[in-house]
Amino acid sequence: MLRGSVLCATPKHFRGGVEPSSRLLADGRTTPPGRPRGRKSVRGGARAATGAALAGPLRLTPGAPMAQPPPPVYVYSAEYVARCDALCKVPRRASMVHSLITAYSLLDHMRVVKPKVASMEEMASFHTDAYLQHLQKVSSDGDDDHPESAEYGLGPPHQHPGIFDYAAAVGGATITAAQSLVEGECRVAINWPGGWHHAKKDEASGFCYVNDAVLGILQLRRKFDRVLYVDLDLHHGDGVEDAFSFTSKVMTVSLHKFSPGFFPGTGDVTDVGLGKGRYYSVNVPIQDGIQDEKYFQICETVLKEIYAAFSPDAIVLQLGADTIAGDPMCSFNMTPEGIGKCLSYVLQWQLPTLILGGGGYHLANTARCWTYLTGIILGRTLSSEIPDHEFFTHYGPDYVLEITPSCRPDRNEPQRIQEILRHVKGNLKYVV
Repeated sequence: MLRGSVLCATPKHFRGGVEPSSRLLADGRTTPPGRPRGRKSVRGGARAATGAALAGPLRLTPGAPMAQPPPPVYVYSAEYVARCDALCKVPRRASMVHSLITAYSLLDHMRVVKPKVASMEEMASFHTDAYLQHLQKVSSDGDDDHPESAEYGLGPPHQHPGIFDYAAAVGGATITAAQSLVEGECRVAINWPGGWHHAKKDEASGFCYVNDAVLGILQLRRKFDRVLYVDLDLHHGDGVEDAFSFTSKVMTVSLHKFSPGFFPGTGDVTDVGLGKGRYYSVNVPIQDGIQDEKYFQICETVLKEIYAAFSPDAIVLQLGADTIAGDPMCSFNMTPEGIGKCLSYVLQWQLPTLILGGGGYHLANTARCWTYLTGIILGRTLSSEIPDHEFFTHYGPDYVLEITPSCRPDRNEPQRIQEILRHVKGNLKYVV
């Protein structure tokens, strides 16, 4: 996601494979105690369980049925998609994504859940009352002359009728998905129109009006002691990092483009959090042109170290598609397969996982990417040929699911990447 205007690849065969508190604050000052636990024994147990699952078949008593995890939750309603379609930054993107997922018959393997609309109180678990009230005012009467609008990041480009209702819908959908994980209804919950990670507690930013990722994390924290947020969007997940920069209960990890003049301009490897949250913010700055293999090597290396050091209880994964080749951002040179490998690596931890979208401004490629990733979550093999559906003509001229990388040169020097990884590993030694 980014600041500025949005423009409205040629892509063979894809494998998709608490105790109650007065208000739960993002900075960790008031947090639920979580369930009693000894960190060392729980960490070891979690890793051993995962390792056993990966090392070989589960040994069962003869005749004992194998427990199957419940199907993933997919948050959807026609009203919700219509709200998201109206966002000027990505017009009709939500419909394109949902239609392609439907065309591949992936809904047959998920439990579709209608999202709630976030209440003012729920959004105020992170955002200030003053900001939310001004957002509501701008949304209802389109007041572009109010002197406070610029202070709240709500200048004229952001003032159109219904923006508050849109923000409440996205926030509510992510809360709905998180609640399904808290209640044990599924292991994976998906809200592709979510993932708006730039919004601050009292300011809109980068066309993000409510930080639904933060709201989802706060919901998860009502049950899960430690939450890991992994952001694979092209842009730094600054809003989420800022929200939790003072707590050790939420670790934020962001792999993103870091370059002079590129929005939001934050997220260097030396940005590590503050106070009790020092070393619980992890940033991996990347340059233009990176492709799947190198990106996955970086992601796997970082996440392996983080899992061992932090031992999360739940995951929030933001999968912005603006890293994909052909995106108007013209920066990274990824394909859905590369992001899919990162997703698969996280899923093998078998932890409650909240999946969010994010950026992605080539609308057809974003739909391709998130449909492919849905297949990964479900373990489904998807046909290369795009099925006939409402938006079929948007996938020409080849009408296939694959996306081919461009000839963009890779600006990431191996020596610099190794230096960044050493820095990250060194910082993680202080995580307890």
